Amino acid sequence: MAFFKKKPTADIPMDVDAVMKKYDRESNVRIWEGTPKLIVTCILAVFSLFCLYVTLFAGWLEEHRLTSFVAWIVFIGFLVFPAKKGVQKVNSLPWYDIVAMLVGTGAFLYFTFNAMDIIQQGSRFDAHQIIIGIVGILALAEVCRRSVGLPILIVAAAFITYALIWGLANPSLWGKLNYTVRYLFYSKEGILSTPINTCSKFIVVFIIFGAFLERTGVADLFIKFANAIVGGFSGGPAKAAVVASALEGMVSGSSVANTVGSGSVTIPLMKKTGYKPEFAAAAEASASTGGQIMPPIMGAAAFLMADFVQVPYSDIVVRAILPAVLYFAGIFISVHLEAKKLGLRGLKREELPKLKPLLKKWYLMTPLILLIYLVGTSTRSIQYAAAICIVVCIAVSLINKEHRITFKGLLEALAAGGQGTITVAAACGVAGIIAGTITMTGLANMLINGIVSIAGSNVLIALFLTMICCIVLGMGVPTTANYCIMAATCAPILIRMGVPALAAHFFVFYFGIVADLTPPVALAAYAGAAIAQANPMKTALTSTKLAIGAFIVPYVFATSPAMLFINTTVWEVIQICITSIVGIFGVSMALEGFLLSGMRWYQRIMSAAGGLLLITPGGFTDAVGLALVAVVVILQIIDRQNAKTDLRTQ
Repeated sequence: MAFFKKKPTADIPMDVDAVMKKYDRESNVRIWEGTPKLIVTCILAVFSLFCLYVTLFAGWLEEHRLTSFVAWIVFIGFLVFPAKKGVQKVNSLPWYDIVAMLVGTGAFLYFTFNAMDIIQQGSRFDAHQIIIGIVGILALAEVCRRSVGLPILIVAAAFITYALIWGLANPSLWGKLNYTVRYLFYSKEGILSTPINTCSKFIVVFIIFGAFLERTGVADLFIKFANAIVGGFSGGPAKAAVVASALEGMVSGSSVANTVGSGSVTIPLMKKTGYKPEFAAAAEASASTGGQIMPPIMGAAAFLMADFVQVPYSDIVVRAILPAVLYFAGIFISVHLEAKKLGLRGLKREELPKLKPLLKKWYLMTPLILLIYLVGTSTRSIQYAAAICIVVCIAVSLINKEHRITFKGLLEALAAGGQGTITVAAACGVAGIIAGTITMTGLANMLINGIVSIAGSNVLIALFLTMICCIVLGMGVPTTANYCIMAATCAPILIRMGVPALAAHFFVFYFGIVADLTPPVALAAYAGAAIAQANPMKTALTSTKLAIGAFIVPYVFATSPAMLFINTTVWEVIQICITSIVGIFGVSMALEGFLLSGMRWYQRIMSAAGGLLLITPGGFTDAVGLALVAVVVILQIIDRQNAKTDLRTQ
């Protein structure tokens, strides 16, 4: 879902395309030119139209719909992604890729055209059917390797190896292999399980919607609007990066793409203002990563969560608002305090975009506003709402001469949507294999019992162990796939420990996301560092500090679900909103070590303690936390007055 990519400018120290290819696997694609490019574009566009038709109109048997969808993914996956990264020959498709593409696609189409017979034959499978299943699994795995990377495949291979050696009761290897292939390929518990079902039904339509929305020019509007609003204040470019990333996050769910897209504009401005390169890159990376927790899209995982928890999608969106606001508030406060500490100013008046012309272009927001309305009010189904908004994107573009969607643009948008689906679908398919293997072997119950026995009755220990699992697995595994695996393994652990189901799923979702910022595999931070020409590890550590809200807030809503508006009242919601924002301010102040002047060590401890107490809902904790933060503010005022007095007497 890499929607917002900017062209390089003279101020950018590194080619944006080079950064994307290094840190974003989706950007390592074959190079097509001339007639072959037109053919590939048309194939991808046809795939998008196929998805829209099947999702919106066709009443196909689920096995027909899912297997044909995966067959398309395998076909276009080999067509778009080469076997290895690096310099690609123009218009080159090696013979072995053609063979793999046709054989892999054929394996899934075999299931498509023989679905009824396969369903009715029960557990009696011939050897050739098992071989076809193995071919299909390997073909999907190869597409995943090319488009996503190795980490998720290593996890999948480890679980399958466990199943074939230890996890299944059948004594013969062929018996274990037979059962494994039947379970993972021919049932709806493996590849064809919830992740790929949700991807084919909902996610693909939103990816296509995002491709059309990009072509309306709304991303450029977000960045200019953010600069016009906050660019003139102290540290303005960094604040604009946070605001723009929050706005972009409403429609995009790719950490690296957001970082490189908006960062190509904001990072040079931040450096020019006076921020250190590491801080500039970290501010953009942490804000861009927050795009995946910002409603309504939330990196596509919101759709999966709705299916896993069995609640309306609109419920997920509403409950995600306060945690997302706290996350971005924490980053915004941190960049403000850093600017004050360094004595930085904002952009000059003549450098700021004019607000009035921008306000005239807010009609570009119509598709997004309409989407939120349709989904929030359940006026239309999720996929129909997205489809309607695609049409509105085309209509809106006709008003904007700079970004008018012509027939060529229509074809390119459909193709971009099709290409953007490959990575998410491949990851969802392999995530289904992992989740299916865990269920098939009973490993999920063993894991649940193991962690429950270690944690005992202490929920915090279970939360901490779950956090470690999510962060480790999230290193290199896409957020959507990470969430699928964690929803199948770790979320049930938290639910058994008494955490509400929705809070448990939000918890694993959040910690899967922060892996993009957490060393040693912090792809978003490294991409930002490449643009800023900064030290990657320092950038990753600074990103982790700026995104501290993402490490604190999940613990809060897991232990006190009122933050997710679960079992609460209007007054409690208002109280939580106010105290949580003040709490984030206290924590950010402690991490920066600055408010009005440099903070003493005990002031930082008091500020951090007060902030954490305020974030935790409760009358007593709020009172104590507010008192601690207030004392720190008073001490800072006194220190500042004393410093001024000392200057006068010198």
